[in-house]
Amino acid sequence: MNPLRHVFSAAAVATLATALVPAHAQGVIKIGEINSYKAQPAFLEPYKKGMDLAVEEINAAGGVNGKKIEVISRDDNANPGDAVRVAEELVSREKVDMLAGTFLSNTGLALTDFAKQKKFFFLGGEPLTDKMTWQGGNQYTFRLRPGTYMQAAMLVPEAVKLKKKRWAVVYPNYEYGQSAVAAFKTLLKAAQPDVEFVAEQATPLGKVDAGSVAQALADAKPDAIFNVLFGADLSKFVREGNTRGLFKGREVVSVLTGEPEYLDPLKDEAPNGWIVTGYPWYGIKTPAHEAFKKAYEAKFNDYPRLGSIVGYSMIKSAAAGIAKAKSTDTEKLVAAFKGLQVDTPLGKITYRPEDHQSTMGAFVGRTKNEGGKGVMVDYVYLDGADAKYQPSAADVKKSRSAD
Repeated sequence: MNPLRHVFSAAAVATLATALVPAHAQGVIKIGEINSYKAQPAFLEPYKKGMDLAVEEINAAGGVNGKKIEVISRDDNANPGDAVRVAEELVSREKVDMLAGTFLSNTGLALTDFAKQKKFFFLGGEPLTDKMTWQGGNQYTFRLRPGTYMQAAMLVPEAVKLKKKRWAVVYPNYEYGQSAVAAFKTLLKAAQPDVEFVAEQATPLGKVDAGSVAQALADAKPDAIFNVLFGADLSKFVREGNTRGLFKGREVVSVLTGEPEYLDPLKDEAPNGWIVTGYPWYGIKTPAHEAFKKAYEAKFNDYPRLGSIVGYSMIKSAAAGIAKAKSTDTEKLVAAFKGLQVDTPLGKITYRPEDHQSTMGAFVGRTKNEGGKGVMVDYVYLDGADAKYQPSAADVKKSRSAD
């Protein structure tokens, strides 16, 4: 027998055995991340950068439990069916340790149900529908961003101060828009019983007929408008509203419009005085945010958007949960995330045990057209841990009775 042949064979077997060892056994924790990259680039390109920065920082510090973090991303084509298909692929073929991501509320709900059916951990970063943590919430799903109820609860006190009776609403006609309007109507009616909703425009996502929508709202002669449009739909609506004088003498309360992803593209069309939720990255002077901003700008030669915060904080949350669990086992992750505290650029957040919603807050302020560029002014950060912005544990228990 040729001894060299024996040595070669042994080496080949060893190499093959190494190749067959699962990635996680080789010191890698895989996060399967799903999102609508092609459909929503304004938010998701900064979000991807935020994730990349978090992964770099975590791995440079030695990883989690001695293992490096790896994010494997897939595009869901803004389609719930595709989101589930790629989730299946990530779990079965890529052998990921957890799922994370999604932007649109309908894809987020699809993965929420997938997590429940497959008993697999899912951390939703961006979807805002309340069904994700309430009616459709389940043991295996957690959510980072403040949902539609929370954001409406932050805006309603400002809306009440306006003392306007006749309101119109405009929103994208899918899960997020419907959820946001339902929360705003309920909370405003409770705080101001004489309020009337005199017009409602529900537009197809990404296909707003802005001229006819603006005209229909103007014809209803509301005192104030609640807007839920974002992205290209928002830009078209603002342009047509400006052209038709829709906003003159009228107050506007608007979810998300203060986010630089949506405010910056408006340029010299940016409205003055809208009450908005958003992210005034240029004015946040806390040590945590200053450190994040400095690191982000150094790595990407660009300023952060809200997507950057979401992507970064989502990966930091995943790492914190895995570290606390000392495992990537789903049941151990679920237990670890209940009450998990995470340091983020916006401060410390906690994932509430009762509904798996994080206490990340939002900035509320007004828009200002400052030299042809939209900015937020007179803003304040409202902490999501404040009981005013979250449902009680008793209400959560009722809404999650099927969990």
